[in-house]
Amino acid sequence: MAFMQTTDLIRAIVDVLPEPAMVISAEGRILAANSATQALFPAMRMGDLLALNLRAPDILDAMARVRAEGKTESVLWLERVPVERLFDVHIALIETPDQPHALMLALRDLTELRRVERMRVDFVANASHELRTPLASLLGFIETLQGAARDDSIARERFLKIMYEQARRMARLVDDLLSLSRIEQNLHLRPEQPVDLGLVVRHIVDTLSSMANEGKVQLKLQVAGNVMVTGDRDELLRVAENLIENAIKYGSSAKPGEQALVEIEVDAGPRQARLSVRDYGPGIASEHLPRLTERFYRVDAGESRSKGGTGLGLAIVKHIVARHRGRLTIVSKLGEGTQAEITLPVYSDD
Repeated sequence: MAFMQTTDLIRAIVDVLPEPAMVISAEGRILAANSATQALFPAMRMGDLLALNLRAPDILDAMARVRAEGKTESVLWLERVPVERLFDVHIALIETPDQPHALMLALRDLTELRRVERMRVDFVANASHELRTPLASLLGFIETLQGAARDDSIARERFLKIMYEQARRMARLVDDLLSLSRIEQNLHLRPEQPVDLGLVVRHIVDTLSSMANEGKVQLKLQVAGNVMVTGDRDELLRVAENLIENAIKYGSSAKPGEQALVEIEVDAGPRQARLSVRDYGPGIASEHLPRLTERFYRVDAGESRSKGGTGLGLAIVKHIVARHRGRLTIVSKLGEGTQAEITLPVYSDD
C-alpha cells in the first residue's frame, strides 16, 4: 500500500474544504490552495510568494506572530477591489517533517452576514423612525384633548381628523411590514397556479379609477388578449396596485389644471408576459434609480408621506416579482416621466 507524502496529503485535505483555504511554506510561498481560493485570487500560482497575491499587512503580521508563538490567530480582512468583501481569516501552524513552520490560512466570507446585519439595523432604525412621528402626534393631540382643548369642540374635531390620518398611516405601515415579512418567508416557494394578468390589471385600474379622477390622471389601458402567467393572484394584485398607484401619485402633470396620462400595457411573448406602467411626470434623477426598491427609501420623503406612502411599496413589488421568478425594471429621466416594467413566466400546463 502506497502512502502519500505529507505535502500531497495537505493538498488533498485543502482541496475538499468548501471555503477558501491555502497552505503557506516557511518561506512564504503557496504550497496548496483549493478551488475556492483560486476563484478569489485568479492570478495565484503554486509556488508564488503569498505577499504578491495578498496585499494585506494585518494578515502578514498575524502570520509572523503565529510562526513565532505557535498559537492559532484570527484576523479580519476587508477586500475593497473589485467589490467590497469581508473575510475572517484563521491562521494555524502546521509542523510536518518536510514542511516545518508551514501555515494554513482558512478564509470565511462574512460579506453576506455583514450585509444582512446592516440591513437589519437599518430596517429597525427606519421602522422606528416611521412609527415614532405618528405616535408622537397621537400622544400630543390626546394630551391636548385631555387638557386645554377638553371643551373646545372645534379643536376636538380638527384634532380627531389628524389623529385618524396618523393612525391610518401607522396601520398602512404595519400592513406593509407584515406583507413584506410573509413574502420573504415564502420567497423560495415558486407559485404554480395560472393567473390571468390582464384581468388582474383591469381590476386594479377599475379600483383606482376614482383616485385617478381626483388627481386629474387619465388611465389608458391596453391588454393583448388573455395573458396567462404562473403566479399568485393576490400578490400580483398587490404588484399592479403599487405600480399604478405610484404612477397616479407621482406622475402628475407639472402644468396646473392639465390632465396627466398613465399608460398601462399587458402583453405576452412565447415565454414571458409583460406589465408596463408609464407616466409622463417629473421623472426621477438617475442617482436614485438603483435604490428605489430599498426598504423605506424615498426620493422625496415629505411628498411620499403626504401622499400616504410607507416607503415599502417597491420593496414589496421587488420581492413578489423575485418569488415569481420574474424581473422588475425601472427607467426614468428627469422631465420625461418614469416607466416601471415587470416580466413574468407565461403559464404552461405541460
